[in-house]
Amino acid sequence: MSPTRTHAARRPTSTNYRAPHRPAVLRLANRVLGALQARGAMHVSLEESSLFEAAEAQTGLLDLGAPDFRAPMRALLAAIEDEARLHPLGRLITRTRMVSTLVTRMRLEEQFRTTPALRTQTLGRPIVIVGLPRTGTTLLHRLLAGDPRLRALASWEALNPVPLPGPDERARRIAFAERSAMGLRFMAPDFFAVHPIDPRAPEEDVLLLDLAFQSTVAESTLRVPSYARWLEAQDQTPAYRMLVRTLQSLSHQAQPESPQPVRWVLKTPHHMEWLETLDAALPGALFVWTHRAPSDVVPSFCSMLAHGRGVFSDDVDPHEVGRDWLRKGTRMMTRAMEARARLGEDRFLDVPYGALLADPLAVARAIEERAGLTWTRDTETRMRDLLRVEVQHRHGVHRYRLQDFGLSEGEVARAFGDYQARFEHVLGAHGTRNPPRDLLPSAS
Repeated sequence: MSPTRTHAARRPTSTNYRAPHRPAVLRLANRVLGALQARGAMHVSLEESSLFEAAEAQTGLLDLGAPDFRAPMRALLAAIEDEARLHPLGRLITRTRMVSTLVTRMRLEEQFRTTPALRTQTLGRPIVIVGLPRTGTTLLHRLLAGDPRLRALASWEALNPVPLPGPDERARRIAFAERSAMGLRFMAPDFFAVHPIDPRAPEEDVLLLDLAFQSTVAESTLRVPSYARWLEAQDQTPAYRMLVRTLQSLSHQAQPESPQPVRWVLKTPHHMEWLETLDAALPGALFVWTHRAPSDVVPSFCSMLAHGRGVFSDDVDPHEVGRDWLRKGTRMMTRAMEARARLGEDRFLDVPYGALLADPLAVARAIEERAGLTWTRDTETRMRDLLRVEVQHRHGVHRYRLQDFGLSEGEVARAFGDYQARFEHVLGAHGTRNPPRDLLPSAS
């Protein structure tokens, strides 16, 4: 490793969330775009009809699939216009992302129309990693994905889950993901220290739920409180139906001639709110629940949200982020515990954060054996190789403090009191920052 890379890896992230990192060229771009828009020389439209027209122009297609995405899309667009406080470049990026989502829906519908085998593509019993954000889910996901018997969503697939027209389409999808990662690293280098992005590494399947415009992606990157509240009251079945269709497409792409069901390892905290909806869509899932002290989880995730929002807006209020996430986090936890009680303890494995960090291979082995997979020397070798890459702080040291988000440890303890009492055996006494490291997953 070069001295420059070593120095960069040790650089701490900023805690000045109200002044997001902005390279000079991006500040200039915002000024130019803002001036053009003020003079009426340029308009970045987020109107529904404009987005549809742009998607149709890109694909030459018209079919967007079931119309149940339209209401959530309209709710999101209204919230963006009224609440997101985007800077000019952030607005342009947001439009591009919205059009891309519609383009993917069109291509997916066309693929199902022209490839009848997709409709009968079977999916095996998945392993689903859940848990609050910042509880080790990314490390565990990438580790399990090292087993070739399991299938994980790659970052490049998340951005373009449907094959592109023309030759060398896979290479083009990977190249697009690499350019996107480079762009994000340039715009927000601190974000990589919080959540490393590797175009070829596993990524959260919440990005596939976003194809239904019913996911927490928007509220994780933009200030859209009205949309977030609206979404909580909606039936998530259409989003999980879209998840299944997309997984069928991706499974077929990887194994077009195989009659065997593809077994996925999925991961996103979003599922915590909708465990029973997921179970109806993908029956028999094994849920792996990661646990970490809320007093660490809350400021860590608030920091991630604040850095993410800083990509799109110059107006980031960390105290607002703190209030919103404390409410959201307690809702997620309450709903997950209630669903767990109904689904049954035998469907869950508990992974303490301390145990995962202390002996990740032991945790991975316990999960695989519970999932009916035989632990092999090849699996262990592959995972050891992954652990040499998945090194903490390789993109910088993530700094965060509760007080930066207007929160106290007492507030967090009260908000997560029921959770800490229920899982004291996993978290340690009173949810301390040092949960037991010798407790491996068990259906407790």
